[in-house]
Amino acid sequence: MNLFSDIRALVIDALAQMEQAGELPAGLETAAVTVEPPRDAAHGDMATNAAMVLAKPAGKKPREIAEALAARLAADPRITVADVAGPGFLNLRLAPGQWQDVLRVALTDGADYGRSTLGSGTKINVEFVSANPTGPMHVGHTRGAVFGDALAALLDFAGYDVTREYYINDGGAQVDVLARSAYERYREANGLEPEIREGLYPGDYLIPVGEALKAKYGASLLDQPESEWLVEVRDFATAAMMDMIREDLALLNVHMDVFASEKALYGTGRIEAAIDRLRQAGLIYEGVLEPPKGKTPEDWEPREQTLFRSTAHGDDVDRPVKKSDGAWTYFAPDIAYHWDKIDRGFDQLIDVFGADHGGYVKRMTAAVAALSNGRVPLDVKLIQLVKLFKNGEPFKMSKRAGTFVTLRDVVEQAGADVTRFHMLTRKNDAALDFDFDKVLEQSKDNPVWYVQYASARINSVLNKAAEAGVATDDAALAGADLARLSHPAELEMAKKVAEWPRTVEIAAKAHEPHRIAFYLYDIASELHSLWNRGNDEASLRFVQDGDPAATSAKIALARSVGVVISAGLGILGVTPAKEMR
Repeated sequence: MNLFSDIRALVIDALAQMEQAGELPAGLETAAVTVEPPRDAAHGDMATNAAMVLAKPAGKKPREIAEALAARLAADPRITVADVAGPGFLNLRLAPGQWQDVLRVALTDGADYGRSTLGSGTKINVEFVSANPTGPMHVGHTRGAVFGDALAALLDFAGYDVTREYYINDGGAQVDVLARSAYERYREANGLEPEIREGLYPGDYLIPVGEALKAKYGASLLDQPESEWLVEVRDFATAAMMDMIREDLALLNVHMDVFASEKALYGTGRIEAAIDRLRQAGLIYEGVLEPPKGKTPEDWEPREQTLFRSTAHGDDVDRPVKKSDGAWTYFAPDIAYHWDKIDRGFDQLIDVFGADHGGYVKRMTAAVAALSNGRVPLDVKLIQLVKLFKNGEPFKMSKRAGTFVTLRDVVEQAGADVTRFHMLTRKNDAALDFDFDKVLEQSKDNPVWYVQYASARINSVLNKAAEAGVATDDAALAGADLARLSHPAELEMAKKVAEWPRTVEIAAKAHEPHRIAFYLYDIASELHSLWNRGNDEASLRFVQDGDPAATSAKIALARSVGVVISAGLGILGVTPAKEMR
């Protein structure tokens, strides 16, 4: 049940009646008509822009349309007041029974309350993390992993058929550097001094890899030239790093459906086939690019390269796919990889990139548009940096990693639930401060604690009601006399519960899971406010001594809030708290 959708349907039906009565011209497009909470709650429960968006195509004044529409809406028993404001905004107040019915639906649907058919089974691929397999995941990967996983869960909740995918960048020069770094740890395991020269990975995490290489090969690789051991050590080390990355992701309760390998594209003809597809569309040519901005003629050497005409699909400049020496650029296998996703039948693609990939967005979007003839949209979400603090100071790097703070460091300090929630307290393209002291403090200023405290309070009051002999299962609560919930504060709480399905759809359409975290903080605030008012107004307490009917109704309200908090935390990948310690 989405009450906002139901009232919008009522508005659209009233507009259709106005067309039939000749009050509006036939065939008006109503897609832009919305029903949403007013900016000022004092104006009503919902507001519609119908008169404002239809005035021009209808050739009428907005207020004239609004007044006629208000008269029709006011005749519906669900609407108690329909007020025209300003030039033609229409504010609505709903009968209390509408909000009480929402609670009944939430209790009846339980964990499925707010689930949507918005996606209609659309196949959507969410590729995220995709860290180079050269070491443990760092804090930037942590934010990307949480964002991608929460977005996938949100889309699933909204009715999409979601695949979580990790693209292993195992085809570039960085895995050769990994192999050379691991070989030095192999030498160390054999009693020799490792030569961790500049350009190699210095972290201690490769020490176990070197020991494992010794266990497998003994000393047999020590006297061999690099050409003999490079491929075997590279494959061994890459596999070990991917095992580490899977373990790191599991610490955050992130589990991929697919791990796709860049290396697997080489030598299979897939890269050539993807480029040929673009060539057949007239989008591949041999040419010389203009010098990059900021370059002077002295340091720019024009070279003929194989180029993708990405400007034909919105990019700023055309992009090379093959170097002058005949080697593929980094862009070429990425084109082939995205073509593979299109071939696998996905209707939409989402890539979650780090902020340093901002320059990659237009070229990749252009490639997907060209490969799919515009059929498959690609949405690239950029993840901004995370700054870590502890005791008022920047949190230092991990010796194990060598150069950065790892995902494991963060989770060990803060816990998976706190880490996940806090990583979603800002929009993905906004920088985020992660202060270990603040994310663990018990205060309203800490959204993680505040939402979990609301969850624990609801669980506590359910237990108290059960001890008083009140049935607290959802079926019994759904049958309570919810008309007993008549206080404005209780109805405001119910209105917040009613916003949940709408919030899910808005967040899913925008690909913005942080909206779920914001909603949870807001509904937790409403719950705490109502709880605190009960300290002064006995009639607002959830357990009413000597009045089991009132208690059942009030517990139904609390439990309904618990339903949406649990669902929201589930999307964020956070376990609801049953008690606070």
